[in-house]
Amino acid sequence: MIPLVGLIIGLILGLLLNISIPAAYTSYVAVVILAVLDAVVGGTTAHLRRRFNALLFISGLLTNTVIALLLTALGEQLGLPLMMVSVFAFGNRIFQNLGRMRRLLLRRIRSDRNLPFEDDDAKF
Repeated sequence: MIPLVGLIIGLILGLLLNISIPAAYTSYVAVVILAVLDAVVGGTTAHLRRRFNALLFISGLLTNTVIALLLTALGEQLGLPLMMVSVFAFGNRIFQNLGRMRRLLLRRIRSDRNLPFEDDDAKF
């Protein structure tokens, strides 16, 4: 719940404050935003599974952000779009975690109402 609150506060601050980002840094900012969003969605999924660990959350956030920034910088030096590797990886994990969250929430709703929930795709 705390990561979600932090995300909402960050979005509100980002919309209220008029901060311009130089064009040279837009790819870096995009990768950082995706890394943070991936960590928040992953943390929320872990919380729903009752397996959240703050140390894993923080270390994953920092490690993923640093690796994504290094790939982006290396790609710019080589003239290759290596940023897209991070975009693909984070995007894929975000969608996977959103699917897990959906299944977990549906399973909880169904079990609260004593209704069966069959999910062949869930491998938790």
